[in-house]
Amino acid sequence: MPPTAPPAVAQDDDLVRERSSRPGALAMALGCSLLLVVLVAASLLIGSGSIGMAETVDALLGRGDGDTTNELLIREYRVPRTVLALLVGGALGLAGAVMQALTRNPLADPGLLGVNAGAYAAVAFGAAFLGVNGTNRQVWLALAGAAATAVLVYTVGTGGRGSHGAAKLVLTGVAVGAVLSGLALAVTLVRPETFDRLRFWQVGSLQGRQWDTVLAILPFVAAGTLLALALPRSLNSLALGDDAAASLGTRVVATRLTGLLAVTLLCGAATAAAGPISFLGLLVAHGVRAVVGPDLRRVLPAGLLAAPVLFLAADVLGRVLVPAELPVGVVTAFLGAPLLIALTRRRPGGAG
Repeated sequence: MPPTAPPAVAQDDDLVRERSSRPGALAMALGCSLLLVVLVAASLLIGSGSIGMAETVDALLGRGDGDTTNELLIREYRVPRTVLALLVGGALGLAGAVMQALTRNPLADPGLLGVNAGAYAAVAFGAAFLGVNGTNRQVWLALAGAAATAVLVYTVGTGGRGSHGAAKLVLTGVAVGAVLSGLALAVTLVRPETFDRLRFWQVGSLQGRQWDTVLAILPFVAAGTLLALALPRSLNSLALGDDAAASLGTRVVATRLTGLLAVTLLCGAATAAAGPISFLGLLVAHGVRAVVGPDLRRVLPAGLLAAPVLFLAADVLGRVLVPAELPVGVVTAFLGAPLLIALTRRRPGGAG
């Protein structure tokens, strides 16, 4: 007779399949797709200048003169900014879902393991001491900082007794992230010229981004996305605990390393392009699970679709809230902080 799964595991698998087959998953996909179309149009039409819809369409289709200020503004700034919002939003949404699965903590954020802090610190130190400016060069610094931090956190967090435990990994990431964020802040305070160059990037902004930024992060976002989308079955097993996952044939260490690499690529590229963005991965993963259930075979693709909706909406909203543009990182923080408080109050015992 073929081997059968333990009763508890079989019940968990049945529960995952039952909850992930909700009809809301299809409705969510259709709704997010429709919202993305509307928000992309709004992102192309709304900005600091008043450009009509007809002129925008002509510029996009190449039917204009090709050298007017408005056409250059649309093609060289608004279009790449919109594409970048989709890339960064999708990267952070996917990274958030993977991070929560790796740590088995539903309130985890992509910055929980210090990856965003590592990217931020590398960019700050590069700008202060190496004269590194421009997104193209910052991408490599951010990725290097994110990768180094991820390796450090994983090495320390899985060493000694109780290795590979999610709680130990989280605590290590929080500690390392706090130290790196403090060092980066100290550098920008000591060197005012660095603060001036990075002040918009520090709060999270898409303003002034062009095609070179999109092309610089695209390979890394694509690689991180492919790695993350290859993990849902293994991550589903990790939800049962490391011992149960290993008994089901999941390679626990390899899964954690692959997931950590995916988060590093996604968060490093997103942070390099737009700066540190808070709460997006956390909120999207929570909202998606409420609709499609806990099965990561549905959660990951849904997060990849839903996060750009929220991020692009925040970017468009930031352009109209105040006369001077409000950075998208500020808008996501304003939206995310109250929702995070509400989520922690709903969970028994707080965030644990």
